[in-house]
Amino acid sequence: MIKKTFFALLFLLIVKFNYSQAPVYSNEFLSIGVDAKAISLANTCIATVSDVSAGYWNPAGLVNLKRDFEIGLMHNEYFGGISSYNYGAIAIKIDSNSAIGFSYIRMSTDNIPNTLDLIDNDNNINYDKVSSFSVADNAIFLSYARKSNKIQGLRYGASAKYIFRYVGDFGSSKGFGLDVGAQYNYKKWIFGLMCRDITSTFNAWTYNTETFADAFTRTGNTIPKNSVEVTLPKIIIGAAREFKLPMNFNALTEINVDFTTDGQRNVLISSKVFNADPHLGIQIGYKDFVFIRGGLYNIQKVKDDNNKSEWTFQPNFGIGFKIIDLISIDYALSNFSGNKDQGNIVPLSNIFSLKVSLDKKILKSLNKYNRTGQIKS
Repeated sequence: MIKKTFFALLFLLIVKFNYSQAPVYSNEFLSIGVDAKAISLANTCIATVSDVSAGYWNPAGLVNLKRDFEIGLMHNEYFGGISSYNYGAIAIKIDSNSAIGFSYIRMSTDNIPNTLDLIDNDNNINYDKVSSFSVADNAIFLSYARKSNKIQGLRYGASAKYIFRYVGDFGSSKGFGLDVGAQYNYKKWIFGLMCRDITSTFNAWTYNTETFADAFTRTGNTIPKNSVEVTLPKIIIGAAREFKLPMNFNALTEINVDFTTDGQRNVLISSKVFNADPHLGIQIGYKDFVFIRGGLYNIQKVKDDNNKSEWTFQPNFGIGFKIIDLISIDYALSNFSGNKDQGNIVPLSNIFSLKVSLDKKILKSLNKYNRTGQIKS
């Protein structure tokens, strides 16, 4: 109960801070990442993503779907199970040159105690007045991708996104944004470009002050005002290459660099004008069936117990299986907090995701099976 209350208050403080300062980390729940495969690679996939998760990572990759129809699902819990993160997506090939996708993300902390009315005006405690509420961030992506007719090896796409965030009945925001991306094959290399919030994303916050004004006034808290939160553009570039290894092994390496302009961040290259945050991912595969993955990211300078600065980084690991090219099951192990917590044990996140790929022939066979009880070719 105390932990949930703490995170709810922290969320409100972050919202208030964003309104009065530069909008650093605005809509940051959209930077966590989806798909255990990508997370195990330290979110390094802008150039090579080619499945249903491309609607989130780089919509240009949707056009490289191996089958006509793909579904992706992921569930994860953060902060020791206090917050949950859910993701679902669908991608459909329109033809050999184009594809569309639909993605949904929800990050939430539920069943937070509402103690605003616990103590009445006469300082009497009434536990019957305690209720609960949820804090949730939601995003819907509608994506489209296409191969270039003029430049061989070039793919491009865009994702329009609708963002809806709320803090119980106390306040909510709505916003719209646009992401655009491209991928380009050049000889043995693959290059990627992703521009998130290319036109900037505006979230309009409105508050139902009548639900908390009295309690805030009694406790000396500032009552928030309706306002607009702005998410500035982020540009991600990537380069990747695949290597054939002996005994049916292969290796895929990719490096991405995130460039942000929303204020100074604690990353490898940090300034008030722009920041550059590199991350690297490596995958070793065997017969396109089993994959071992690892990545490095979150490179930053922190202070140790002796108040001395040192560079740290976050490693991620994972494994994946592909079953007859139809079902992919992926697992990632990640430290979501991204720091050492000064020697204390930091809970790790165990992330699982599932992808199912189907084509028109398989769907027709399933339809015949439902009608006749046996599969007919």
